[in-house]
Formats: sequence, C-alpha cells, structure tokens
Amino acid sequence: MSEGTFVRRTRVDAPALDLFRWHARPGALERLNPPWAPVEVVERTGGIDMDSRVVLKIPLGPTSVRWVAQHVAYEEGRQFRDVQVEGPFARFEHTHRFESHGPRESVLEDRIDYELPWGAVGALVGTPFVDAMLARTFAYRHRLTAQDVQTHQRYAGAPLRVLVSGASGLIGSALVPFLTTGGHQVIRLVRTAHARGEDAVAWDPATGAVDPTRLQDVDAVVHLAGENIASGRWNEARKARIRDSRATPTRKLCEALARLDPKPKVLVSASAIGYYGNRGAEVVDESSASGRGFLAEVCRAWESATEPAAAAGIRVVHLRLGVVLTAAGGALGKLLIPFKLGAGGRVGRGRQYMSWVSLDDVLGAVLHVIRTDSLHGAVNVVAPDAVTNQQFTETLGRVLHRPTVLPLPAAVARLALGEMADEMLLASTRVKPSVLGASRYVYRLPDLEDAMRYTLGR
Repeated sequence: MSEGTFVRRTRVDAPALDLFRWHARPGALERLNPPWAPVEVVERTGGIDMDSRVVLKIPLGPTSVRWVAQHVAYEEGRQFRDVQVEGPFARFEHTHRFESHGPRESVLEDRIDYELPWGAVGALVGTPFVDAMLARTFAYRHRLTAQDVQTHQRYAGAPLRVLVSGASGLIGSALVPFLTTGGHQVIRLVRTAHARGEDAVAWDPATGAVDPTRLQDVDAVVHLAGENIASGRWNEARKARIRDSRATPTRKLCEALARLDPKPKVLVSASAIGYYGNRGAEVVDESSASGRGFLAEVCRAWESATEPAAAAGIRVVHLRLGVVLTAAGGALGKLLIPFKLGAGGRVGRGRQYMSWVSLDDVLGAVLHVIRTDSLHGAVNVVAPDAVTNQQFTETLGRVLHRPTVLPLPAAVARLALGEMADEMLLASTRVKPSVLGASRYVYRLPDLEDAMRYTLGR
C-alpha cells in the first residue's frame, strides 16, 4: 500500500474560534511556512472558504515543484480541508480541525491522508521521508500557531491600522503576516517602482515623496527599511549607502508623519545594538552611552533622524535589535552551509559576546511596544542572556549534530572582510533588555538551543 495518514493534535489555551479565525485571516499560510523550507505563494483565489485555490512553488532540493490546492469541506469555526489538484502526491488531503474544550481551551488537529506515486516502491522509499517531514513541519506549525494566538490575546484591543516600511525584508516579511493574522490591517510603504496592491503605498525614500491621503488614520508606524549592512565588504561608498539608507529616509518619513492630521500614536523605528560598540564583557542596557565605530555612528544618526516625529508629539520607540535568529536568513542563515558541512567553528578566540534574539520575539516585541503606551525611547530587543561566540558555536553544532573544530582566526576574518569583521564578528556586545524586562514582556524563545531547534526544525 502506498497510502499513509498523519495526525497531530495539540491542546491550546485559547478558544477554538480564535484558532479558526487566525487561520482564516490573510497571512496564515505565510506564518505557517517553515523557515528552513520556505514556500512561495504564486497565486491565490479567496481564503480558506469553499472552492478557493492557492498555487505554491515548493522547494525540492536544487529544483522546485508546482502545487495547486483547492479548499473544500469548509465549516465555519470548525474545519476546512485542502485537496491537492496538482502536485507531487498521487493524493493529498489535509483537514484542519478546531475542537472546543470549554470556553478557554481547544484542540488543534491536522490530519493528512496521502498516497504516494509509484505504488509499493514509492511507499517503501517515500513513506519514512514523508512522515518525518510532516512530523517536523507540524511540530513547528502547532507551536507557532498556539504562541501567535496567545500573543494576540495578551495584546487584545481594537484592531490597528499599521504602516510598515521594509515589509519585504527579513523582519518585515514575517511582521506583516504576524499582524494580519492577529486581525490588524497592514499598509506596506514601498519604493515607487514596486508599489502593487491596495495595501501598498508608494514612497521615494530619497525625497520622502508620499501621498499623504494614503497615510490617513494610521495608528502605528513600523519603520524597518535600510540597506543590508552585511551584503558585502565595506568600503567608503558602501558605508555611505548604509548610512544614507537609514538617516535620510527616516527623517523624510518622520517629517511626513508630523504633517498628518490625525497623527499616528506611535512610531517604532529600527535601530541596532551596534549603538553600544565593542564593550568586551561589560553589561550594557538602554541607559548606557553609545560606543565607538561605524555602526555606533550609524545608529546614532538613525535614531536622531526620528526627531521630527517626536517633536510633533508622536511616541517614538527605537528598537535596538540584536542578532536576529531565523533559518530564513540573516546571520544564522549564512552559517548553516559551513556548519552542516562540518566546517564550522568559533570566530577568533570565541570570547566575544553575542546578544541574540529569535525572529518571533522581534515580532512579539514590536506588538508589545505598540500596545504599551508607557514605552518610548530606546528598547533593547535581545534575549535575556547573551552568549559568547564559543557558546553559540557549540550550541549550533550540537543542534545540527556536527563538529565545530575549525575556528576562523581573527586575522583571516579581517583579511576576508576588513573593517566589517572587527565590528560584526569580533566585537563583543553584552546587552541586557532592561526595558522589556521591566515592562513584563513575555519571551517566546528565551533559550538559545530551544530557539535554534525551533527555527531549524530540529
């Protein structure tokens, strides 16, 4: 037999209707995408109701496969099912059920009935692989769903209208579906040439040109746009682009927000823990002075550029982001290939501190500062405990079941990356999230190994 059945059930401290509504809102499919194997949504018709369809591009090794699914068996508040119309399986039916267990508890159930191609041979070869893949995927999905729903319960209130810049970046592309599945409306602030869709507002970061009528009645603004600081070796031209991609657009945006009537209640503007510079083993928090170096200079200019918004009475929060952990990209994404090949190891002596944070806690922190009216100014968005590069390296090796015996000497790092090596790989920044702690933010992934296992599906 080439047929198989997979079932996962999870008890959730939330009403079944909340779980159902989370799945029914825009962005649910994007939120459920495992970061280690992202799926591209090519086309979508409708939501999860009867006969709506979605076309996906599924990664499969060095290539990809087309998957067309149609939604059937829709029952409001209780279940829906997607059936493969076109794809790699001979048959694939995925039933989502939401069972109520009292007013505040429910059970989330995913049941998949499938049939593999090539008969008995396909079953013999493919069934163990498919079952392992489904177990890995739905362990991640159920944990994410439960935590997302509970996070939105914690910050319940009137739905927000949120303007987001940098919506296609590493954080922004996760933040948008996180907010929409919570019932909020998101307007993406995008470069003029790429403005598409009713939820997109054209913006020229260099001049600040934007149609103010499209920004009316915005409750909150999350400003994430800026050139990737790790996209290549630094030279004077690249450093100028990094600096100018932050300070100038931020000031222009804040000037536009200051002219609105009514004005947004809050601006959440990205910054980074590079603000503190290389501080060795010293513990720093939001009350600490800025450090030295290029990144510290950029962060100071970046934060100062929000002055027009603050002067206009908008509550401004500077998110000083640590090293954001996700398998979808960033620092961890760059490390995966060498570590999987057994070529990973500490950088330099490995004693430098790394202040990290999971991507899901970045999203949670954004919602937390939007909903917490008492917060303003700098907020360090890092996990409660920084680790040394040696500890980070050993943890990643343990999670991937790979040795970590090939260190990257400091001299080699400097030869390859120049100034960027000193500021991004060899600098030590031991940051404490004092403001988040005092405001009772509840971390989703405070432990490094757990965060790595979660985002890597391990």
